[in-house]
Amino acid sequence: MTPPLSDRHFTLATDLDGTFLGGSDADRRALYDWIEANRDTVGLIFVSGRDPEFIHELCSSGVPWPEYVIGDVGTTIAHVSPDRQITPIETLEEEIARQWNGANDRIKNTLDGAAGLTLQPTAFRYRVSYDYDPAAFDPATTDRIESMGFDVLISDNRYFDVLPKGVSKGPSLLRLLSHLGIAETRVLAAGDTLNDLSMLVAGTPAVAVGGSEAPLLQTLPQMPQIHRATRIGAAGITEAIGHFNLHPSPEKV
Repeated sequence: MTPPLSDRHFTLATDLDGTFLGGSDADRRALYDWIEANRDTVGLIFVSGRDPEFIHELCSSGVPWPEYVIGDVGTTIAHVSPDRQITPIETLEEEIARQWNGANDRIKNTLDGAAGLTLQPTAFRYRVSYDYDPAAFDPATTDRIESMGFDVLISDNRYFDVLPKGVSKGPSLLRLLSHLGIAETRVLAAGDTLNDLSMLVAGTPAVAVGGSEAPLLQTLPQMPQIHRATRIGAAGITEAIGHFNLHPSPEKV
């Protein structure tokens, strides 16, 4: 039986698209194989805009299973059971649900017909998400949503998310780490777009992998605990593990 994450030497908290799933096939396979070979000392948390159904399908196709999932841009905090069920942790989601207060229909009605926004078909619990066309979008739309008490997050210049106030990847990651008793110094946060910003500045060692979007790199502060990798995707994660000396394994990641 593998030990709990609090007893492992190092935990990777990583975005998926462009980060854990980015880079060459060889780079991804090297990182994935290293994680699987070191499960007794390496923990894995996915911190993604993706929903649990996508993550279940992804991992069923050969990507390493995480122990925990922060999904839906931080609005889902879930445990992955040994039988591969992804189950929300109710005590960690109580504040998220309270902040959202069943606002899905209210948000959709407010944004119905808004220029530059196309509603995504997935029914999320505590967020509403759109495909975003910056050329057609009216910035006043953001003001309308924020005046209602919600946060707007635009990422990769193509996604527009409406989220509960104060809820995003970073705060949800810190909430989970505190719940699990994991020291922030033993966690690497990895991402590549603006929806990863709150996670990368949350206080753990962090990496913006090579190929990260320019707005993220322009916004990130220059701090010793934030590494800007030169290598792309999964290889950038590997680069950061070495940069911060986060794992003592003699094997090459």
